[in-house]
Amino acid sequence: MKHPTILDVANEAGVSKSLVSLVMRGSDRVSPSSRKAVLEAAEKLGYRPNAAARTMVRQRSYVIGVMVSNLHNPFFADVIDGIDTAVTDTGYRAILTTGNRLPERERLAVATLLEMRVDGLILASPVFGREVAIEASQTVPTVLVGKAIRAPAVDSVTNDDRRGGEMVVNHLVELGHRRIAHIDGGSGAGARPRRTGYTHAMRRHGLESEIRSVRGNFTEEGGAAGMRSLLTESTRPTAVFVANDLAAIGVLEVLDAEGLDVPGDLSVVGYDNTALAANRRLGLTTVDQPRHDMGRMAAGLILEKIGQDRTTARHVVLPPKLVARESTGPPSDGERS
Repeated sequence: MKHPTILDVANEAGVSKSLVSLVMRGSDRVSPSSRKAVLEAAEKLGYRPNAAARTMVRQRSYVIGVMVSNLHNPFFADVIDGIDTAVTDTGYRAILTTGNRLPERERLAVATLLEMRVDGLILASPVFGREVAIEASQTVPTVLVGKAIRAPAVDSVTNDDRRGGEMVVNHLVELGHRRIAHIDGGSGAGARPRRTGYTHAMRRHGLESEIRSVRGNFTEEGGAAGMRSLLTESTRPTAVFVANDLAAIGVLEVLDAEGLDVPGDLSVVGYDNTALAANRRLGLTTVDQPRHDMGRMAAGLILEKIGQDRTTARHVVLPPKLVARESTGPPSDGERS
């Protein structure tokens, strides 16, 4: 079937091809009646302007590229929803890709988005090195979500992860715990400041001798492996702070398989406050990141930079909030501080 062309639209509307082109470019040099006639003709014929040609004419694609670290993590669904909210009614649209937490695939994903001539990049918790984001920022406005780097042109929107880690320890200490372990997020975005917050708070509470941090990552498998490692030790912790909610699910599965009660035998805390944590059957205590706001603000920074040609970086840090649920409670009587 032949696709309708600009000439077909012009003939249907009874106007010139140049006027149709002006309407499709969004020019304000067209009368309301002419614009209405062209748009009605385009809709009737099912005409869609060629995106590549429009990009060449306007020198802008009106597309924002979004790369997320892990599509299996519900954290990113809320970030994407926030991005979508921000670009709605702006004339922009977002396209999504992922690198599945593999640095080389993430680099390829970014290169592909740049080849598509996107007008900006939002990189959500990438695992690749900072040089990739810096290089991308030399071509288009670039914003990191969940991670910040020192670079003159790379914006960021993050949660105060160190403070979040401190809040977890404070909560568990208030419940009476001393043997508080941490399953970290490995090299994932935000893992280091969460670990730092945990360590700092443990020392502040006089629990330096109880500090126990084991390697994990932001996946169910990473959380499960970290928990299995802790269970092999001679002295079991009474509480575990897990680097994110997805990894905490892995921890809960291991504890269930071992016949251990949560929170009776061991309290568990996650991070992100995703829909998983709020599930009534899980009732996971966690640290809330305002995920929707993070996505919305990231898109806002992109649009601001495009509109104002801003050259300096902006770094937005949002406060965390601890959400206590059923997965935490006092330690058993024999293990109280």
